[in-house]
Amino acid sequence: MATAQAILDKLRTQLDLTDYQKLHWEGSFSQYLDFVLENPGVTRTAYQRMYDMILSHGTEEVYENKEKLIRYKFFTEFASRQGDGIYGLDRPLMQLVNTFKSAALGYGTERRVILLHGPVGSAKSTIARLLKRGLEEYSRTDAGMLFSFAWKNPDGTWSKDPMHGEPLQLVPEEYRPQILAQLNASCTQPHSYDITIKGDLCPFSRFEYSQRLQKYDGDWLKMLDNEVKIYRLTLSEKDRVGIGTFQPKDEKNQDSTELTGDINYRKIAEYGSDSDPRAFNFDGELNIANRGIIEFIEVLKLDVAFLYDLLGASQEHKIKPKKFAQTDIDEVILGHTNEPEYRRLQSNEFMEALRDRTVKIDIPYVTRLRDEVRIYEKDFNAEKVKGKHIAPHTVEVAAMWAVLTRLAPPKHASLTLLQKMKLYNGKTLPGFTEDNVIELKRDNPTEGMTGISPRYIQDKISNALVAHPDEDNINPFMVMKELEDGLRHHALIKDEEQHRFFKELLTVVREEYEDIVKNEVQRAIAADEEALMRLCGNYIDNVKAYTQREKVRNRFTGAYEDPDERLMRSVEEKIDIPDGRKDDFRREIMNYIGALAVDGKKFDYKTNERLQKALELKLFEDQKDTIKLTSLVSNVVDRATQEKIDVVKSRLIRNYGYNESSATDVLNFVASIFARGQTKK
Repeated sequence: MATAQAILDKLRTQLDLTDYQKLHWEGSFSQYLDFVLENPGVTRTAYQRMYDMILSHGTEEVYENKEKLIRYKFFTEFASRQGDGIYGLDRPLMQLVNTFKSAALGYGTERRVILLHGPVGSAKSTIARLLKRGLEEYSRTDAGMLFSFAWKNPDGTWSKDPMHGEPLQLVPEEYRPQILAQLNASCTQPHSYDITIKGDLCPFSRFEYSQRLQKYDGDWLKMLDNEVKIYRLTLSEKDRVGIGTFQPKDEKNQDSTELTGDINYRKIAEYGSDSDPRAFNFDGELNIANRGIIEFIEVLKLDVAFLYDLLGASQEHKIKPKKFAQTDIDEVILGHTNEPEYRRLQSNEFMEALRDRTVKIDIPYVTRLRDEVRIYEKDFNAEKVKGKHIAPHTVEVAAMWAVLTRLAPPKHASLTLLQKMKLYNGKTLPGFTEDNVIELKRDNPTEGMTGISPRYIQDKISNALVAHPDEDNINPFMVMKELEDGLRHHALIKDEEQHRFFKELLTVVREEYEDIVKNEVQRAIAADEEALMRLCGNYIDNVKAYTQREKVRNRFTGAYEDPDERLMRSVEEKIDIPDGRKDDFRREIMNYIGALAVDGKKFDYKTNERLQKALELKLFEDQKDTIKLTSLVSNVVDRATQEKIDVVKSRLIRNYGYNESSATDVLNFVASIFARGQTKK
């Protein structure tokens, strides 16, 4: 049996202190200049570092309605590693990264407040959180390293620069052009940005600098060698190093010193003046976020006094601590807000200066169904939901309803809202092309800025999971009931008309779900591979004879007969091929088979989605009476029928992801639909 010491000894052999030593590197100013020559990136500005951090995770090109978009893997792969997922926002995120790029290149947006604007629950906070976490991680890598400096105290201890400034700020103003010219000319590595020295030392370091310069009779190089230590800086929100977060309190309790620091009254007695920088805490959020990023939560709820600080911080990159001169900062200023606050900003004439210094980036709700489904599958999947089977389409119907609430009614008279959603999801509809989809989106530029929040959907799926303790699965009907019941108490539904509209959309979703499961059961019944192959072969033989004006040999009598028009039409009608289009469709099928033959490939009905669907529906039509599916709604089922039903059930489980109970439920449901249909007839 291993002892505690043996366990620790084994762990000790696995220790690798290399990373720790690299992250805690300390050295002289001249050693730091060697770092700069080897890796000029250590001197980057906050925006340059932010942009490079995002690019370091890689990119990929994606196409959306003929338009090429850049997808940044930082928001996909890195986000998923952090337990966050951002889906369907490629366009807004590309706009955000382009803003960072413009700021990194010094084109003007570095002097703006970046404002993420959108409805509640549209991932604004998630984006801000990811950017902060990404910077933390990046600062710990070789590519993202940065440095700061500390002053030596008489007792041998060290006092770090409270705003972790860039060490090159220690170079006096008159020597900066000379040293920058030599550094840029002597770099051993190619670099994207010129080495520059932005801003000056903070009041604390200015004081320490001038005090020590007297000691060395103005020899600043000697002073740096003896009094200054350079150290590797790692950004950390928890340690309040380079990453700040500010959340407004109620209006009566807001205090601007939370942003720019405050006097340390205990030290006034020690230093004799409240204007001595050593008696001041440079620990406001704008101070500690220097070299990194500050996030303003609900930025437009800030008191006007705070906004003055924000104006200077963005435009001039300066803040004004109490009793001190303006102090330089270098940080990304990112705020987020929702629609009501933004409308208030637009109507408030006192906020005109802030509006002028703001780059607004709309972060809408997702309007593509497959992306909305991914949002919920992140939390509701087999790994996370233990002991409950989530029936197929449960998450999909909830996502479908959420997306429908966000779409603007289409102007095309022949297009329904459901069809519009399908077009957005990449489906093809007769009479509509990608150009039509582009036009639809152009007609509604603010689409996705209203509707139901993903949080509401997540809450209702959670309710459905716990509201049925005796069931081993949850199904779409349980979730739709929760969605409908919750509408009565939904705080963001404005009026009765909107409430009624949302309920009508649930009816649309319910009908769509009925079609989906009917189709699945039909395909499960018609999943007899041999029967499908026989039907396909028979159909193709007749189509070939029809298009080539030949006869078909009857395999039973051996006689040659005219092509079976009734058989061909019974297949084609299943996919709504009108009589006037039958010749075109049949020639299309024969041309498709001919093209495959030229390439040396054999025709398989599964490669043609429309034909496969038609054959499955035709086979279902032929077989449904032999299965007597409608007998499921009665209590008496004969043995032969039960065996056939069990085969269908096993196909539903194997091919579509049902379990035993959910497959039984869906068969009963579809049986009741057919029973209703027969009653109507």
